[in-house]
Amino acid sequence: MGSVLADLRALLALQGFRRLFTVRLVSQSGDGMFQVGLATLFFFSATSQGTAEEVAIAFAVLLAPFTIVGPFAGVFLDRWRRRQVLLWGNLTRVALTAVIAVVMLTSGVGPWIYVLALLTLSVNRFLLAALSAAQPRVVDGPLLLTANSLAPTLGAVAAGAGGLIGFVLGLGFEPGRVKDSAALVCAAVAFAVAAGLATRMDKDLLGPDRIVRGAELRGEFARTAQGLADGARYLWARRTPGQALTVMATHRFVYGVTFIASILISRNVLADPADTQAGLAAFGSVLAASGLGFAFAVLLTPTLSPRTGPHLWIAIMLCLAAGSQVLLAATLTWTTMLIGAVLLGLAAQGAKIAVDTIVQRDTDDAFRGRAFALYDVLYNAAFVGAAALAALALPDSGYSPGVFAGLAVVYVVAAVVYGRFAARTPADVGPVDRGRPARPPA
Repeated sequence: MGSVLADLRALLALQGFRRLFTVRLVSQSGDGMFQVGLATLFFFSATSQGTAEEVAIAFAVLLAPFTIVGPFAGVFLDRWRRRQVLLWGNLTRVALTAVIAVVMLTSGVGPWIYVLALLTLSVNRFLLAALSAAQPRVVDGPLLLTANSLAPTLGAVAAGAGGLIGFVLGLGFEPGRVKDSAALVCAAVAFAVAAGLATRMDKDLLGPDRIVRGAELRGEFARTAQGLADGARYLWARRTPGQALTVMATHRFVYGVTFIASILISRNVLADPADTQAGLAAFGSVLAASGLGFAFAVLLTPTLSPRTGPHLWIAIMLCLAAGSQVLLAATLTWTTMLIGAVLLGLAAQGAKIAVDTIVQRDTDDAFRGRAFALYDVLYNAAFVGAAALAALALPDSGYSPGVFAGLAVVYVVAAVVYGRFAARTPADVGPVDRGRPARPPA
């Protein structure tokens, strides 16, 4: 614990990290507000029925386009100034979110809401990829592991806090269009603040070293597919990043089924199905428990994973996730639901921290943007696959002991297979170009 706090103090002494971290916190708090607004609308409103098929379709519609946006994001993150991406991306979200709020107030839910939501969430994933690709430019060496623990985890906490603010705001309004748009207006304000905070960083601080403009940039569209293929071949040739991304996609697939089941259980089992407000509150409790697991991950991963190594740590987290599924398969109560959420949150975030570190550490800076774009593609494609499985395998109540037992088996198999592959991989895969070193403490 003491070493973690010491590392945190060292990180916060880095001006570049501190400013990038602030942009992340504010931006992701706006994400939380936005997502609560969508969750209320799609899953916990009086007009949604909350069946397994409807929830799965909603997730598929929201996430499937990210597999198309992701490859383009990687190419541009390796050629555009990442600081400018954070600035203009957040300003774009301000405009889109404001339009969604106006449409909801004037016309209610319609096809345009889905289109605008898809665009906004696509920009969000682009920004998160930019934040991850930029982090090694402001942190280097052993502190990178702590940065990967602190930044994404506290970003998730900030998103949870923003979601809580959006939920509390909704309680002050009667059900209707004003309530649905309240969280979106607050999200637009947060995105605007994040854009302003991005301007405190130098344009070139976050890289990349080579900037492409004008006609040359337009020509990149024709080379996107080739660039993505080159990135995938590079990551697999490096072995450790490719293996880490594969196991994370597997983890995300199983996690996605559990997440969809949690929505259905919260609405149809833990609360009266006719009381959508109680269902939303129940799901909020489950998310809070998962957030507690994230907090444990930020404390335990930097302390314990250096002793085990990131590969063994990932295998341990997969086994812990299997335990959470066994618990739910045995019995479903409020206690087992919350404990399972804590364990799964710890496992998901602990594994993600280690995967982020492996990908950042073992990927050349020229490919790092594409690496995290591929990360996003696999991340969201796995959740789309999970939505399809959930629609077929889960009952409308969301609870199936057989499904949870099957998910536990998948986790155990993934842990064993990844552990064996990682054990055969040389510890040193060769040097990489990490980009400009981080600035020393002020």
